[in-house]
Amino acid sequence: MINGAHFIICSQDAEATRAFFRDPLGMPSVDAGEGWLIFALPPAELAAHPTAGAVTHELYLMCDDIDSTVAELRQKGVEFGGEISEHDWGRLTAMKVPGAGLVQLYEPKHPSPLHAAAK
Repeated sequence: MINGAHFIICSQDAEATRAFFRDPLGMPSVDAGEGWLIFALPPAELAAHPTAGAVTHELYLMCDDIDSTVAELRQKGVEFGGEISEHDWGRLTAMKVPGAGLVQLYEPKHPSPLHAAAK
């Protein structure tokens, strides 16, 4: 039935956004034509959170060790929108994506279906 997910990041500078995902993040991609890169994402999980406000959708890129990931990405020129924050459910910071605002970087503390599926 469903065999994947396709996320779209709207950007005011799509070339710079694509270069960010291609270069410092090293995400593999294919050229769908005329330089239009489509990136492969690592395995993903989906959560539904309740809201009384506006309905929104968010993208969090996950890592196992946020401290070392942030250090490595900083060496590659990635800028961050703040310090790492601690929460009961995980550790969180935001990466500045050229032309596209912030994308969250997240080290979960909760059980993940990805780890369960790997066993």
